[in-house]
Amino acid sequence: MLTGVGMEQAGTTGARMREQLAPGTPVALAGIARRLDPGLAPGALVVATELRTTDGRPPRHLPAAELVAGDLARLGLHVRTGPLVSSSWPLSAEEARALAADGAIAWDMESAWLARQLPDHPIAVVRAIVETGGTGTGGAGGVGGPGATGATGANVPLRGLGSLLGIRTSLERWARASGAHNVFLASPRSFCAGVERAIDIVERALERFGAPVYVRRQIVHNAHVVADLEAKGAIFVAELSEAPDGATVVLAAHGVSPAVRSAAADRPDLTVIDATCPLVAKVHHEARRYLAQDYQIVLVGHADHEEVVGTLGEAPGRIRLVERSDDVADLPFSETDDVAYLTQTTLSIDETAEIIGAMRRRFPRLVGPATNDICYATQNRQDAVRELARRCELILVVGSTNSSNTLRLVEVGRREGCRAELIEDASEIRLSWLDDVTTIGVTAGASAPEALVRQVVATLGTLGPATVTEHRTVEESVQFSLPRQVR
Repeated sequence: MLTGVGMEQAGTTGARMREQLAPGTPVALAGIARRLDPGLAPGALVVATELRTTDGRPPRHLPAAELVAGDLARLGLHVRTGPLVSSSWPLSAEEARALAADGAIAWDMESAWLARQLPDHPIAVVRAIVETGGTGTGGAGGVGGPGATGATGANVPLRGLGSLLGIRTSLERWARASGAHNVFLASPRSFCAGVERAIDIVERALERFGAPVYVRRQIVHNAHVVADLEAKGAIFVAELSEAPDGATVVLAAHGVSPAVRSAAADRPDLTVIDATCPLVAKVHHEARRYLAQDYQIVLVGHADHEEVVGTLGEAPGRIRLVERSDDVADLPFSETDDVAYLTQTTLSIDETAEIIGAMRRRFPRLVGPATNDICYATQNRQDAVRELARRCELILVVGSTNSSNTLRLVEVGRREGCRAELIEDASEIRLSWLDDVTTIGVTAGASAPEALVRQVVATLGTLGPATVTEHRTVEESVQFSLPRQVR
């Protein structure tokens, strides 16, 4: 419906809607606005993070703006978020400059006035920036119930208006996703002892030796952790050859091959600190032990993972890699051979058990490590996801795409029959996943910071009341000692 312009007309429309709509009904307001930020071109969409007015009243915050903006951006639309000001009259150049200086990016003549009459309704505001030869906004606006995008007035400027045609789907998604949610937090989640140790090593090296500290490969597989350490003075390199003479170098948590250690030893000018997770180091030790006993060795893991590359490097050509149970049939060994297996530490427990079972059937004399190579943190986080899958419609797994243990959490959730989606952080949450979903599980891979989980929970809370429950399956108390150089 048309809102009218100015505090009186738009306010009257809002009051009428309040009487007509059921409590809590989402209301979407769409139309046009004029820019305050000169960087906004005609056709750009502004999703309001807050609604301000020229009468000095407190602003109305719109917490779901980032979710709506993200959905619009994924449709290929040019989107900006920021404060929107509503005025009852066309702004003068001086007024516009003052509002821009206070952080507002656009202005219209209706949104805030209407929203003021709907304090108990979720509000989303999307405005297209238009440009005309006149001084007014054209008085266009539109409101409605769930997902409505409204109509426009009679004297509407046309330049930039077309971008409104693509917003209806996103606003409908937002409306369906709005409402109360039950959020279940998996516990344990986020950092494990090995990741905490690796990050601590880099931070202590920076304190003790000063910036820069060079780190071979990503210290752990998480983009946010890497960016945070870079901001503190860490420089991440692909190989030791990229570190200058006299540098302090940290070897990442995933372990390295003997060839890398040899290259480090050939440069006595370097201060080398080994951040290899002790559980990964255990796998390397087992590989050397089986090699010394002349076993045929099979490593269960993913070929492109740095941990696997390092373990294979213990005996190039002598350790066979198996990625799935079907690969067992291709192993060039007989049933009478002495075969030993090792596993990557961050695998799916169920899939690994299937592969080992296939090897036991083919090689009756198969031997393996005395204790499971899959690390305690990987197992605990997978068990926690299984519990979430029994009570949730959707599980959000926080972590990076190159994190093996994080990817396994997504797989475990899906194996249990629950929709599970991987997100780097809250900005990647999609409204389409939340369509009529009321129970959401949240977890994080062992290399993802807990702060990202909190951001996800806060973002879900922008859609309506969120009841957050921590579901703990086991307590973790593992700690690893630090290398002598940084104690």
